[in-house]
Amino acid sequence: MTWTFTHDLAVFRAAAGRAVAAEPVSNTSLLTVLDALDRRGPGAYGAADPFFGWWTGADGDVAGALLCTPPHPLLIGALPEGAVCELGAALAAEPPLAGVERLNARRRDAGALAAAWGRPSEVTVETRLYRLAGLRAPDPVPAGRARTATEADLPLLLDWAGAFKREIGEPGAPSEASQRDRLSYGGVLLWEHAGRPVSMAGFFRAIGSVSRVGPVYTPPELRGRGYASGVTHAVSEAAYAAGASEVLLFTDLANPTSNGVYQRLGYAPVEDRVVVAAL
Repeated sequence: MTWTFTHDLAVFRAAAGRAVAAEPVSNTSLLTVLDALDRRGPGAYGAADPFFGWWTGADGDVAGALLCTPPHPLLIGALPEGAVCELGAALAAEPPLAGVERLNARRRDAGALAAAWGRPSEVTVETRLYRLAGLRAPDPVPAGRARTATEADLPLLLDWAGAFKREIGEPGAPSEASQRDRLSYGGVLLWEHAGRPVSMAGFFRAIGSVSRVGPVYTPPELRGRGYASGVTHAVSEAAYAAGASEVLLFTDLANPTSNGVYQRLGYAPVEDRVVVAAL
């Protein structure tokens, strides 16, 4: 039983790609990051080289994986118990893990990882993964309508994407390449009212028939009017229309308003994740 690490995406794909794809719900973030790296290259998330790891069990089968795209946290997928314990030990000393400052893991795994890490740490972000169990229309339906964003909307999308990143404390500037990629498959919707955009939501390409909604953003001065409900309902329908049979999204557990909105639209909790940061 062992962890193996590499900076070579092709090597990782060959060794762990099938295992990651076998759990498309729990590994949704891993899958969308890997898709972006495939499409836009190793610099898709920053100048530093990404690295990857996979866990091989006693039976010789790969049963878990992780990746890191600095400066973002180490992103850890669904793991068996033995892999969690061994990873915690590797975090303390084994390159390239030794320089990691933040971990993004399932809540059920994070405590053991933090304890084995051997560094003072704290939970800085708590999120919940939801699965759409049955889409319901907003009640009441907000004023306005949804439309698919176009190239002409790119400056607005970059502005709002940057505001969203700052609000959630995510490092780095929004990627124009990422926004253009989403526009190429109709992956961003805007909610318009009185002739102007008031909210946006995006969705990722379906991978293994699973798509994920995000981000959803409404400028602060326009909140409380139901626009986020309207655009989330519309983007969920768009994800289905684009070929997804499962639609997911993440919420920040510190925001009870958004969690309530998504549950009223038909999203049901799956599991919680946390970001753990070294002090």
